[in-house]
Amino acid sequence: MKRQGGCQCGTVRYEVDGEPQRASLCHCIDCRKSAGAPAVSWAAYDDDKFRIIQGEAATFNSSGLSMRSFCGKCGTGLYFVNTEVLPGIVDIQTATLDDPNAIEMECQIQTAERIDWMAELHALPEFERWPGI
Repeated sequence: MKRQGGCQCGTVRYEVDGEPQRASLCHCIDCRKSAGAPAVSWAAYDDDKFRIIQGEAATFNSSGLSMRSFCGKCGTGLYFVNTEVLPGIVDIQTATLDDPNAIEMECQIQTAERIDWMAELHALPEFERWPGI
């Protein structure tokens, strides 16, 4: 099954084919700093199953061989490649998929670096929209 996704402004679009090898929610400091978020969801695909179909992503070497690609216009993080640690893999940020619900998270990784309050996230009150509006 082919899935598409892209950045917030629509400049960069990508397509993946088939099912991911794994899908995980990462709590590492590198992901958090890169995204400005408490965790990032990823789906790992064989690199030959991934292609950019519109635009061109900018890339930042975040650490060692860790290459994070994002839209140079709006800044949306899109995918990650590390040929040493994850050879042959492109990890896409699942929230950038047109249908992020299409991929279920299988696990949480790098929990040793998780922000403490993220472990109890399920206990916080929930609001369908901004409270008080």
